[in-house]
Amino acid sequence: MSKTRIIAVSNMKGGCSKTTTTVSMGCVLAQKGYKVLLIDLDAQANLTCSLLTDEVYSDTIYTSFIKQTELPVVKLTDTLHIVPSSIELACIDLEIGSQLARERYLTNLLAPIKDNYDFILCDCPPSLGLTTLNAFTACTDIIVPLVAEVLPFEGLKLVDWAINMVRKTVNPEAKLLGVVITQSVNTRLCRMMEQNIRQSLGDIVFKTNIRNNTTVAEAPAAHKDVVSYDKKCHGAIDYIALTEELLTRINS
Repeated sequence: MSKTRIIAVSNMKGGCSKTTTTVSMGCVLAQKGYKVLLIDLDAQANLTCSLLTDEVYSDTIYTSFIKQTELPVVKLTDTLHIVPSSIELACIDLEIGSQLARERYLTNLLAPIKDNYDFILCDCPPSLGLTTLNAFTACTDIIVPLVAEVLPFEGLKLVDWAINMVRKTVNPEAKLLGVVITQSVNTRLCRMMEQNIRQSLGDIVFKTNIRNNTTVAEAPAAHKDVVSYDKKCHGAIDYIALTEELLTRINS
């Protein structure tokens, strides 16, 4: 690839599979031979726990934000690396909120290393705080996981507002690459909401749905992505298909 794609995976509502989508797509891309960096920007550190053991890391994304030191990249495989997070990140808005150019911290930290990767995927927290703003400022693309229910659909309006504000002020290159419907179930409500979402948003919605699958929830306990954990389960099949669609969308 000629240009590193920095993808922020974001939604202002929790429980919509942001972390699972980041981990799964990143691991599929790495298995295809792309160089991938995953960045955990959530104080809950779910992405970190999903792929790393229970070892406590002294240096995390929080350390880099506070001390302006290089990103602590942990090598998982030759093609898959991760920057871990920690609970301390919950205080980052208070600690750097008054600093100059605080929205560009991640951009500056990525500058020395981003050309080493084909894809950098950022797992954002479920809020429009400084970590999400940093991801939007640094990114080339934004993917929004969305559960096909009434309230999550309403929350998409806040994401759209945030993207427009970032484009106008700090990052005109940021764009919504796609919305992916997650935790899909074959119920009347889900089918009706999916129809509404696709009619309202059009082709920006990925054709691939991520079906609700218990194996997806089991994989983090083994510190694995769902594809490595069980390649034949619905979650793995869907995320492989979604990643293929992502590549097609990028290349076109």
